[in-house]
Amino acid sequence: MRAEGGHSTKKIVSRKELAREIEQERRSGRTVVFANGIFDLIHLGHVHYLQEASREADILVVGVNSDASARAVKGPARPLVPASERAEIVAALSCVDRVCIFDEPTATETLELLRPDVHCKGTDYTIETVPERDVVAGYGGRISIVGGPKERSTRDLIHQIVLRYGEDV
Repeated sequence: MRAEGGHSTKKIVSRKELAREIEQERRSGRTVVFANGIFDLIHLGHVHYLQEASREADILVVGVNSDASARAVKGPARPLVPASERAEIVAALSCVDRVCIFDEPTATETLELLRPDVHCKGTDYTIETVPERDVVAGYGGRISIVGGPKERSTRDLIHQIVLRYGEDV
């Protein structure tokens, strides 16, 4: 499932195409892990989260919230970076095998379609607070909390930029 030639855009596929690819991979005995997020300004916390998620199975699939979904979750001023660019940046990470963009506020519908073996969330969640936990349990998947302590966030980066540069940006 690795993209040929290292081009990150080859890793970005529709959910429908991804579901077909995952089924083929399962038939060959490979396992799939799914991680998701907005990934508006990529920071070290995102990298650690995705690197650790990739260790949970053979193939790491990342769901990126669409622009409308990001606005619904984070407010009207977000995202700063369009979904197509956020997806390409995430896809450029070597630990990521495939990326899809989803429109819903949570990854529930994507999880129902893809049915990954493992669903990873960051350390700002517990297994009990993962919004999609019932869906994952319903199809027999496992939830894993991965990544380092929540010491970094896009919100904090934006705040630092505003404090440091104000309107001079």
